[in-house]
Amino acid sequence: MHDTVKVITGITIFLILILFPLWYNGLTGKAAYVPELKVPVTEKQCVESTPYMKTRHMELLDKWKEVAVRQGVRTYVAKDGKIHTIGLTGTCIKCHSDKEGFCDKCHNYAGVKPYCWDCHNYPRVTAK
Repeated sequence: MHDTVKVITGITIFLILILFPLWYNGLTGKAAYVPELKVPVTEKQCVESTPYMKTRHMELLDKWKEVAVRQGVRTYVAKDGKIHTIGLTGTCIKCHSDKEGFCDKCHNYAGVKPYCWDCHNYPRVTAK
């Protein structure tokens, strides 16, 4: 084989480029970018714990939609026993009023397109 050196060099460069993100994260212990969200200052805790809300808030909102619209249930009892009113606009947006600084930052980072705003209107942020 006359091209052995070229093939081995090409494979080595390919593997270095493909595996670089893994090496970088392994050596630094962190991803390159994580969005910083504007968390609400008015409340100490969300409807559920922060880890739960980060990973499963869409499941919770889907469940809320089903019980509120189909069954007429308007209250939610959290795991800590606190009672909340079911509603995106009244409950969630009350604290998370900056859609661009909270919802959109995380959804853009994760590459998801939620369908909440197909039916719900988000209050417009007025200039101060």
